[in-house]
Amino acid sequence: MKRFYFLLTFGCLVITTTIKAVMPIPLLSPQTQVSLLTCSPSDDAVFTLYGHTALRVLDSPTNIDIVFNYGEFDFSAPYFIYRFAKGEMNYCLGYETFTTFLNKYMMRGSKICEQVLNLLPEEKEKLWKALSQNSLPENRTYRYNYFFDNCATRSVAIIDNNIQGFIYYSTPTTYPTFRNAINYCTRNHPWITFGCDLVLGLPADHVMTHLETFFIPDYLKIAFDKAEIIRGDSVAPLVLNTNIFNEKNILSKQSPSPLLSPLSCFTLFFILLLVITYTEWKRKAFHRWLDCILFFIAGIAGCILYYLCFISTHPAVFPNISTLWLHPFHLVGGLFFSTKRMNRVGFWYHSINFIVIFIVFVAWFFIPQHFNLAFIPLIACLLLRSGTILLRKKFRIL
Repeated sequence: MKRFYFLLTFGCLVITTTIKAVMPIPLLSPQTQVSLLTCSPSDDAVFTLYGHTALRVLDSPTNIDIVFNYGEFDFSAPYFIYRFAKGEMNYCLGYETFTTFLNKYMMRGSKICEQVLNLLPEEKEKLWKALSQNSLPENRTYRYNYFFDNCATRSVAIIDNNIQGFIYYSTPTTYPTFRNAINYCTRNHPWITFGCDLVLGLPADHVMTHLETFFIPDYLKIAFDKAEIIRGDSVAPLVLNTNIFNEKNILSKQSPSPLLSPLSCFTLFFILLLVITYTEWKRKAFHRWLDCILFFIAGIAGCILYYLCFISTHPAVFPNISTLWLHPFHLVGGLFFSTKRMNRVGFWYHSINFIVIFIVFVAWFFIPQHFNLAFIPLIACLLLRSGTILLRKKFRIL
């Protein structure tokens, strides 16, 4: 009896696997439409500020209306924050009905632009099969890379790989840098812009090629509008027609108050620190706790920056000039002035720190890495406290 049940179970598994392997993907009718969907940015979360790209397959005679979406990820996945920081986050290809997709993005206030592609029936069939195969559990996951492998770049790649001939793009005369492209997306969110400017290094200031601009969904949409598909001697527009859903985009276009910007906040902090330092000097006092807190916070921020720059696999984070003024060694600088016994060692640390930061600040005007103006008051804070310590040593009032 046990042998019978074993053979029965094994036979069912073999049959199920075989059926799955040979089960045909539904054939499309000649009326099928394949479209590129571009969703405008929304303020729901950081990752929605850049917009989104997906692919729609519509075949009314067979009741197929599916959106394939390369932008799915799982917040509850193990070690999500760690993997995100290290640049090892996995995304996957999911699918849903167009109605579900449309309602979801309309609730966010996004405008959805549908570009119906000018594809041959055999190209649509091939693309449909490729998307269906890629959406299987064993094929759907991929290693996400913001600049070079995301929902937009994956969508254009699978189109390129499943058409006859090739797509010709009308190239503009000028191109932005990677940093300019993402800073435009975050223009209404200065704190996010500040964070991006801090962690992105010199490679982010390189001018993009035309194909590299496709990582931003809006750039891809514009490129498709002007593109042509070339098959032998035949040349035709890539986009047959365009449909707009939720045209009244409710995304707020208002910029936040300048008083709450990083530049304003850090400038006020520097002024407060300047007043405290002046009061100290007049009273010949020395608030050790102030330097401990300041350099401890700078050291923690430096640890995060160094991790992203030297350990993570994120693109365009190395080399980064900011690591010369915001680094983990500030933790040591704060420690040196926690007690009087370490004054001598602390003096040498702050001497080196003052010289290095001053040189970096001056040299930045000649280095082709973007300099966020909010860096100025932060650098000034570190220079002020290190410089004050040097003066205290000179006048022997430590």
